[in-house]
Amino acid sequence: MTPWRTGWIAIWLWGWALAAQAAIFQTQLDNGMTILVKADHRAPVVAHMVWYRVGANYELNGITGISHVLEHMMFKGTEKLAPGEFSRRVARLGGQENAFTSRDYTAYFQTVGKQHLAQVMALEAERMRHLKLAEDQFQKERNVVLEERRWRVEDNPEARLFELFRAQAFVNSPMRHPVIGWRTDIEALTLADLADWYKRWYAPNNAILVVVGDVQADEVVALAKQYYGAFKAETIRPPKPQKEQRQQGERRLTLKAAVEVPTVVMGFHVPSLLTAENEKEAWALELAAAVLAGDASSRLARQLVRGRKVAAMADAGYNATALWDPLFTLSARPAQGQSVETLEQALWAEVEKLKREPVSQAELARVLAQAEAQQVYSRDSVMGQAMVMGMLASVGLPPDLADRWAEKLRQITPADIQAVAQKYFTRENLTVGVLLPNGEKPHKVPRAMMGGHVR
Repeated sequence: MTPWRTGWIAIWLWGWALAAQAAIFQTQLDNGMTILVKADHRAPVVAHMVWYRVGANYELNGITGISHVLEHMMFKGTEKLAPGEFSRRVARLGGQENAFTSRDYTAYFQTVGKQHLAQVMALEAERMRHLKLAEDQFQKERNVVLEERRWRVEDNPEARLFELFRAQAFVNSPMRHPVIGWRTDIEALTLADLADWYKRWYAPNNAILVVVGDVQADEVVALAKQYYGAFKAETIRPPKPQKEQRQQGERRLTLKAAVEVPTVVMGFHVPSLLTAENEKEAWALELAAAVLAGDASSRLARQLVRGRKVAAMADAGYNATALWDPLFTLSARPAQGQSVETLEQALWAEVEKLKREPVSQAELARVLAQAEAQQVYSRDSVMGQAMVMGMLASVGLPPDLADRWAEKLRQITPADIQAVAQKYFTRENLTVGVLLPNGEKPHKVPRAMMGGHVR
């Protein structure tokens, strides 16, 4: 670790220590709306977020992408606000605002001076139950989403690979659908579809209000009662579970496109904290991802990129907080002069090593230190803290789990990591996607943002 990095980590740790002194206050309004408040008095600002328990994993065939389209429409006017007026008012307050749709939730947020909390709460409450869905605005915004899909996915070969890879890996789970939706489904959406989706999910008893900043819990609760408390609870019908059937053999796909460098992605079906029979498996998988690709000193970077020089880049990914069983993924691009076959063999060799040899105590200690530092980085700002709290609460995990994340990881042993690798990293549970050049000249397109959409 270099001296400058050590110094910055010390500063971040000090900042998080100050932020972590305040406990999370949690309560519920009479209409079922969950309220989470965390005081952070380091600056006179406040982050205000409303999370809805709905996203791509709630969608069925034929309406994929509807959560994301509705997110766009939430900025297009209410009974009291003209299209775009919401954003203009937040800007006049000197604030920032945005929204995003993910697989498991949709969230709307603002950061403003603490004196403006009531104003943004009033604005957000207005569109919770009084959204005005107009046909002309819908047609326009659907075209915007289709164009977004074109440049994010259809004109980006690597994004297309990951989209097709997920559809190959999952058969009956909603995890196979892209968050932005399939083009044909988006084109077939109607205003009535959106109205039904809005009415079904955008209710106080399906929402979580998160406020972090220079506030007191009692004042936030009073404002929440004033602006959200009058809304009636709705009957929320939870989505029917669509558990992915067990994979019984290796799956492969090859995509040829106008690229200069190939890409290889490998994925294994694994449990999350919410789906694992024993949560230790999820924590062990979290550490396995860090061992393979947590930082520049991790195995893939050290062995494949700098050591054997078979990869130009290599990464690993795992989402421990997924609502449904996720994938544990490995992805890489071959170094110049290296074949995709050699690269895939090298990736598999690292998987086999994880299964064959327990991680050393020294390597585990390094990975734990890095994981703790990353948790600190993600939670330093008021918005970062609000994001973590809302994300956890939206999927049914304790909102303060982030405070115990490192403690949970420290309970995992090298044997635990080896056990999950042996159990899940098998050929029968493997899906492989390969992107190959087709000989055409690549087109320059904006870099695709995988995962949730941010307006």
